[in-house]
This record gives sequence, structure tokens and C-alpha cells, in this order.
Amino acid sequence: IKASPMGALFKPDNMCFGASGAGNNWAKGHYTEGAELIDEAVDIVRRETESCDCPQGFQLTQSIGGGTGSGMGTLLLLKIRDNYPDRITATFSVYPSPKVSDVVVEAYNATLSI
Repeated sequence: IKASPMGALFKPDNMCFGASGAGNNWAKGHYTEGAELIDEAVDIVRRETESCDCPQGFQLTQSIGGGTGSGMGTLLLLKIRDNYPDRITATFSVYPSPKVSDVVVEAYNATLSI
């Protein structure tokens, strides 16, 4: 994303990178890979929230068929709700489709994310 033409739209300080993905596994995204990155991600959210005059809420866009979007996305949403219980949270989730699904566990990932 940083090297693409759209890269200039994003603040480099707000990008959080991991060494690998969760491999279409909700538990790996929630407990393993996500647990390694969640503190950095929550710190970025905190820093941006503190720079706002009057934050109203949070919007999270996630794909809940894969491991990272479902597992780490659920973990991030949990942390946001814990840290900011008086703010609105809105999630825009992309659900897996059985017609185009190529991964067997997508339905389980989605079920654990809801």
C-alpha cells in the first residue's frame, strides 16, 4: 500500500505490519498473530483518538471470512469497546459467500466473529 499511488492517502505512522497473516484461522488471528500486533494497533487508535476534539465513535471495516480480518478484527473491536465504552462502534463486515468461497473454514470464522 505504501508504494502504490494510493499510499499518499495514509499516514505512515498509522500503519501496523505483521510478519505473516493468520492463514484463514480465526483463533490464530485472535490469539496468536493478532495478540502480537494488538498493542501497537490499540496505541495507534489511542493516539488518533486523543488528537480529536470530540470523537463520536469508531468505524471498523473487516472481512470476516479470513483469519486476520475475523480474528484480529474481533480482538481490536473488543479492545476499542473496553477502552471507549461510551463511544459508538459501527462495523462494516464483508461476509463470506458459499458461491465463491475457496476456504472451508470461512463459515466458522464468520460465526466466531459475530
